[in-house]
Amino acid sequence: MALLEVRNLTKKFGSLVANNDVSFDVEEGAIVGLIGPNGAGKTTLFNCISGVYKPTSGKVFYDGTDITGWPPHKVARLGAVRTFQVVRPLIDMTVFDNILVGAFLRTSKLEVASEIAESCLKMCHLDDHRDKKAGSLTIGLKKRLELARAMATQPRLLMLDEVMAGLTGTELKEAIDVIKDIKSRAITLLVVEHIMEAIMPIADKVVVLDSGVKIAEGPPSEVVQDERVIAAYLGEKFSKRLREMKA
Repeated sequence: MALLEVRNLTKKFGSLVANNDVSFDVEEGAIVGLIGPNGAGKTTLFNCISGVYKPTSGKVFYDGTDITGWPPHKVARLGAVRTFQVVRPLIDMTVFDNILVGAFLRTSKLEVASEIAESCLKMCHLDDHRDKKAGSLTIGLKKRLELARAMATQPRLLMLDEVMAGLTGTELKEAIDVIKDIKSRAITLLVVEHIMEAIMPIADKVVVLDSGVKIAEGPPSEVVQDERVIAAYLGEKFSKRLREMKA
């Protein structure tokens, strides 16, 4: 069953068509990767789904409800939450208090919010940094904090915009483990990612955009063999390496 349905979504900025008639489903409980070259329209699509932008045409349905054009706070309250490619921590607040802010979406009680924040702090391996100012963290830790704050809202659908970009090898492995843990909690994930070695082995399905148009959709093992995807994004050598990783 699809938790998120995108139907014929188009987003224009004047004469520039950023997304053109894009349709796909995100099945409940799945990890769906959204990939494509720079400028493909991935983040614009995220913005249309999450309410940052209103689509020029087309529809977005969440759990059967038409949320097209809803403002971000209403979309988040419904259970669809996203992170941002450029992290946005509250830099003068502690790590724990940043996560606490997210928890207040679901409760007005400090005790309950603190319990939620504590759980998300541990899940994202931020225990050792709880009392640090968010502005003092490395980029890798800030991305993990962004993820923890989103998780504190207790979403059903979590949309991650390049949460693994710029991480070290160790940080990347930890991020992948956290994403797997999130899926095990029956949370659905839609993930924009450029690091193919990270997203392809864990994704149940991949949607590929190129110049705002969906050019492929399906299991990673099939998508990496699609000639349009190889030509537009992966390259033959990279595609072969990913197929070997999946084997």
